[in-house]
Amino acid sequence: MSERIFSLASLTVLELSPPEMVEVAARAGYSHVGLRLVPATPEEHHFPLMADAQLWQQTRARLRDTGIQVLDVEILRLKAETRVADFEAVLAAGAELGASELLVAGNDPDEQRLTENFAALCDLAAGYGLHTHLEFMPWTDARNLEQAVRIVENADHEYGGVLVDAFHFDRSASRLEDLARVAPSRLRYAQLCDVAGPRPADMQEILRQARNERRFPGEGDCDLLGLLRCLPVNLPLSLEVPAVQLQRQGVSALQRAQMALDKTRALLAFV
Repeated sequence: MSERIFSLASLTVLELSPPEMVEVAARAGYSHVGLRLVPATPEEHHFPLMADAQLWQQTRARLRDTGIQVLDVEILRLKAETRVADFEAVLAAGAELGASELLVAGNDPDEQRLTENFAALCDLAAGYGLHTHLEFMPWTDARNLEQAVRIVENADHEYGGVLVDAFHFDRSASRLEDLARVAPSRLRYAQLCDVAGPRPADMQEILRQARNERRFPGEGDCDLLGLLRCLPVNLPLSLEVPAVQLQRQGVSALQRAQMALDKTRALLAFV
């Protein structure tokens, strides 16, 4: 059995520039990183990797020197006004970085149009060797696992997949029995973290937790063992554990990245 891939997600160490992130991933023992080519929100602290030639060269050099590979690039949003062709520069950059996966959010209330745009993006991304994954999040228009699977299956493209994030799986009230029925070919990687406490009634609080305060695997209330047992064996795991409070307390990006990996390895011993 091949060794499982562990990737350091951008959100875990969002304060780091891409070359710094690659260095931290290498020092902490990861094999891969996920790079955020497009900011998730207008307010987010973002390093303009595609627009800054020097930063691009530094990142490519750090990847080469450390042997760290890029698992996924993020985050594209499919909106009502989206023209899929406009994403081509991001896809080309992802391919140049050696990524194999592309992370997409659904932000279009018209599910048929969202499905058609997802299919078109799969088609365009396939030309760059990128598999396109729809990540369901309860505040988006792909709210839960059931809806994300329906969109991906209706798009009917071999390069289309669903991205399961443990936080969103819990907060969207998605069900393990539904996950167990998803075709393994639709699941090429997953995002892992843990979740503290019951599901808040307020969506803004869910959003705040998602972006700022998750828990390391095994330190929260999510049935991560159940989740992992429903996923394909040895599926690559992107560790996405933003912990802003720990960061403010002086816990370094390297320490947080290391904690995420150590806790994940400990948890996997029980799967």
